[in-house]
Amino acid sequence: MTAPSTAAPAVAPPRPAVVLRLLAGRGVFRLSVQLMGLVLITAWGARDYGRFANALGLMTWLNFVPAAAEKSALKSLPRLHRTRDAVAALAVRLAAVPVLAVLAATVVALVVAPRSDAALYLTAAAWSISGGLLMTVSGLHRLRAKSSLDALAFTAGSIVVGVVTCVTWAVRWSPETHLALLLGGILVILGASVALLPRPWLRGGGLPGHRLLPAFGRSTVLLGLTELLDVVSTSVVFAVLALSGRTTDSGPFYLALLVSSAFCSLLYYQLKLHQPAASRRMRGTGAAAGRTRAVALLRLVERAGIAVAVLLGAGLAIPGTRALLTAEDAYVVLGLLVLVETALYATGLYAGFLIENTNSKVLTLTSGTAVVSLAATAVAAALLVPVLGPVGGFAALVLALAVKAAVLRRLVRRH
Repeated sequence: MTAPSTAAPAVAPPRPAVVLRLLAGRGVFRLSVQLMGLVLITAWGARDYGRFANALGLMTWLNFVPAAAEKSALKSLPRLHRTRDAVAALAVRLAAVPVLAVLAATVVALVVAPRSDAALYLTAAAWSISGGLLMTVSGLHRLRAKSSLDALAFTAGSIVVGVVTCVTWAVRWSPETHLALLLGGILVILGASVALLPRPWLRGGGLPGHRLLPAFGRSTVLLGLTELLDVVSTSVVFAVLALSGRTTDSGPFYLALLVSSAFCSLLYYQLKLHQPAASRRMRGTGAAAGRTRAVALLRLVERAGIAVAVLLGAGLAIPGTRALLTAEDAYVVLGLLVLVETALYATGLYAGFLIENTNSKVLTLTSGTAVVSLAATAVAAALLVPVLGPVGGFAALVLALAVKAAVLRRLVRRH
């Protein structure tokens, strides 16, 4: 019989020193990825960098596939005692299965046709989904009060990104080789992080885990679907850029998206650090206050999105302003839209966090509105991206955020 793990979940809010250390580890990693983009465009030029950026942009959503198990574990483990090890083992297995499937497909592509587009896109997919699994494993370490392992893992990841990028710039490695080396580095770090988990969390198996799978699996899917579809929405913009013959515009859009995603990723991580305590706090009567605050935030996002839609429509109707919006170097407009999109996404992210940590019944509301948001992004991108390029891509994201906020606000109030 397997002895239960002695690792009790950390439910108190993390100390400021711990938060700073964790944010420094993730921040250095995000900064290294951003600098990678700036360095590589000088090494490859617009064409190869466009292929590289499009591959990463289309596959970024896979980062959130294994990370869904982390989100579910952070919510449920602080509420459990006897079944804690079984649920943690389920989280590890649910996160690892899709990663292993993508890695297997990537190995086949690299062996059969290492210079093909399929190999490039699958390697980008493997890099993205492996990073998501590293986030999940790091989240489980934080629940064991082993937060230093989280910071060390992503600091090591930033070193891998920095070294591989510098060598690529010096010797002009291809995008395929660059991504393959990044993948190899992250897999080494991931293997070390997994090996440090408690034995019961790795072995799994047994009847308790089998019985808990339906409930935990449902929670994982619904909790992870929101962020996953949000990132798929950005992948839709990359797809429309490629289909409309504007693949080279993927570079500017990708660089602008890095700015937005860097801030929002750190905010998302900050919310995950406080999720165990929030999950405990917003049970029972605490849920009402959380939903009230969330509704007010969603109303703000909705109104801001409507204002952007009105201004964009007026700008396109005026010939002089339309010429400014459709210019290839409309970087000022792009920068303004990046700021607006970042602010609205961050506000909506916090509102969704408050709603999701109240009870399990509302998870269908947040995941359902994520589907609505994806559809709104696809429609807006199809209309705006062929004309406006990267500007149209960010405009589509802003409009979709407003639609999502409007629908979710009304559903929560009805609930």
